[in-house]
Amino acid sequence: MTDATPLIDLDALDGRTTITVEEAATLLGIGRSAAYEAARRGQLPARRLGRRLLVPVPALLEWLGASAYPERGTPPQP
Repeated sequence: MTDATPLIDLDALDGRTTITVEEAATLLGIGRSAAYEAARRGQLPARRLGRRLLVPVPALLEWLGASAYPERGTPPQP
């Protein structure tokens, strides 16, 4: 039996400000419960917005040691 959970990659984060804890779990290859527990413990960068728990993409990328803007190191200018 194969896992039917779709995988997301870092390219899927391009242009997004936040992702769900479930998406972060998929990206990290951990379970949903483990991701929520890591967020609760402060091990996974997450912010509560009302009842929702969101993971800021820049904080996640920094936590992973990846840059949100690898080419220039700064965000694109409008």
